[in-house]
Amino acid sequence: MTPTQAASYKCPAWPKDALRISFGIIWLIDAVLKWLPGFRASYMDTIMGQADGQPGWLKGWFVLWIRLQHPQAMFFAYLVAAVETLIAVALIAGFARKLTYIAAAAFSVLIWATAEGFGGPYTSGAADIGTAIIYAVVFAGLLALSYYAGPARFSADYYLEKKISWWWRLAEVRRPAPPLTAAATADDTPASQPQAV
Repeated sequence: MTPTQAASYKCPAWPKDALRISFGIIWLIDAVLKWLPGFRASYMDTIMGQADGQPGWLKGWFVLWIRLQHPQAMFFAYLVAAVETLIAVALIAGFARKLTYIAAAAFSVLIWATAEGFGGPYTSGAADIGTAIIYAVVFAGLLALSYYAGPARFSADYYLEKKISWWWRLAEVRRPAPPLTAAATADDTPASQPQAV
């Protein structure tokens, strides 16, 4: 492969779309589980259970979330289920990808910091740091892929960007390049530049 060919080589777009859609299916499975009665029944117990065994300097953080959610635990359980469903649908459809990746990463970190107790308590025998922080890293990776690979053809955003001029701000990390037009003619050269003879 010559340097010119290597410079013009573009990776296929389908792998990043396949990753996004696969991750969306994982989120959809998780969201379905959140709509089951068992999740709502044990929601507050999960939040309160994470406060046990945490270091003293983190107690205030968990007390804040317990006091905030305890009076309306059912509302927050439904809210978590609804947010996870929206994230799953947005991932699968490729809807508002940049906004979705950023919001979902923030939501994942919030879940990690509350319901997963920062992956702790970190004592002898602790086996992992929790899944939600890994989800946040995957969302950051999808955001980076979106930057490098550009618009995703297999997404709702691809079609919405054609119809709504400002939609790229919600979907793309950087402004997509306009489609190439016909080659410039001699009449298109600026007057200040001499034409080659």
